[in-house]
Amino acid sequence: MNTRQRPPTRSRRRAVLAVVTTACLLLGFLGSLGATSQAATGVGPQVTGPVTGGNGAVVLQGTTFDLASVGYTQSEFFLSGTASSYTSAVPLGSDGRWDVTPASTAPYTTRLVMNRPLNPARFNGTVVVEWLNVSAGLDVSPEWIYTHNELIREGYAWIGVSAQATGVAATKAADPVRYASLSHPGDSYSYDIFSQAGQAVRDSAATILGGLHPRAVLAEGESQSAFRLTTYIDAVQPLAHAYDGFLVHSRAGFAAALSQAPQADVPTPSVVQFRTDTDVPVLTVQTETDLMLLGYLTARQPDTTRLRFWEVAGTAHADDYVANVGAADTGDGAVAAGELDAMLDPPTGTPGFSCAAPINTGPAHYVMDAAQHALRSWVLTGIPPAKTPQLQVTTSSDGTPAFVLDANGNATGGIRTPAVDAPVAALSGLGQTGSAQFCFLFGTTTPLTSARLAALYPTHAEFVRQWATRTAAAVAAGTIRPADAADLVEAAVRSDIGG
Repeated sequence: MNTRQRPPTRSRRRAVLAVVTTACLLLGFLGSLGATSQAATGVGPQVTGPVTGGNGAVVLQGTTFDLASVGYTQSEFFLSGTASSYTSAVPLGSDGRWDVTPASTAPYTTRLVMNRPLNPARFNGTVVVEWLNVSAGLDVSPEWIYTHNELIREGYAWIGVSAQATGVAATKAADPVRYASLSHPGDSYSYDIFSQAGQAVRDSAATILGGLHPRAVLAEGESQSAFRLTTYIDAVQPLAHAYDGFLVHSRAGFAAALSQAPQADVPTPSVVQFRTDTDVPVLTVQTETDLMLLGYLTARQPDTTRLRFWEVAGTAHADDYVANVGAADTGDGAVAAGELDAMLDPPTGTPGFSCAAPINTGPAHYVMDAAQHALRSWVLTGIPPAKTPQLQVTTSSDGTPAFVLDANGNATGGIRTPAVDAPVAALSGLGQTGSAQFCFLFGTTTPLTSARLAALYPTHAEFVRQWATRTAAAVAAGTIRPADAADLVEAAVRSDIGG
């Protein structure tokens, strides 16, 4: 089957959006924004820039299209100051209620990359500060890649912070002239550097944001950055109060060390939960891979008034979107049709490596868009997202946990999307057997057979009906955004699946 089609026209996309929005309103879906939250105070670090020179371009792996084409602009700044490491008088416990104190200090100079609307009137008052990921040995912005469609269409400002030494070193090596002044004293200081970045967004908004005034400053990070945000929330946020909310994406059951060589070693336990007395909202989004392969299953905890936990069926720690598709996605709707194609004919990797089995082509980025909106609304209104069910897990006689699968091979429970409830493939965060670097994080896609598709969808109209119904239900639950739903339904309409 071939679902590749021309991108939908704007008028048709608007029509589909109107239909989906109406359906969701009939299901009782409403969203609102309101009052501002508390801002951090204190003496800030020095901000200089915008940075120019060297090779003339920002060194960062993110989106690849011209930001001006979607009404955005990018600038870069240096952030300099003196950062503290932290220590604890007692071993850190699994409950996250850590009482830490500043230890040694060291000077630093790092950088901030800022994306914001060209038109100040489009700014929605919210700044997302991403802890840039260094798992690949350089600065990467996975949260910008996953959620940039939501950020751009809703008018957020986004700032990527080189919080860790590896990212600073790689950036400096890539352009020694432009980044000659960068200096990082080690990851023990990364937490305070990240606090000072949040503070700088408020105190130096005239410089960093071109005079825009933030109402809310949100901290976000994925994978290794989420490991460090887990430690940050439990140890440093209670001291710094630098952020109004946190979006933690794909954390593990453990957390990053509070301090490490060459400073004093202050390890964290093998299982770490979020402290339940956090002063700001924390929304955590977890994939199937995170639960089973990164140990998050052992760190599960119930929702509270300040904590929400989303577990998403059919998703992997990394996937086709973040590896192959998202960087070039301008939000024109073409990706949704391509993703239906990919579920039926999935890739086995990326240009950098190939895996033993086709990688996950699931719906994580749509749920991340919704999570972005949900956190902002929670911070500004005080109304938390609705509670969502956990993924269903069973335990074998030898104690090995496994997901409970439905008749099509998709995990049951968790956040549901049309990709798993009106499926054309079995999508999993597990199943890779190859030894190529990072492949185990990419999950798998197993297309359904032609016979199974024919049994599920005897006509094209039936496939569209099921897909649209599941999409509208997800929007009503707050786990897919209406604009994304319009693209998803349009892709189903334009496909030839069914019959």
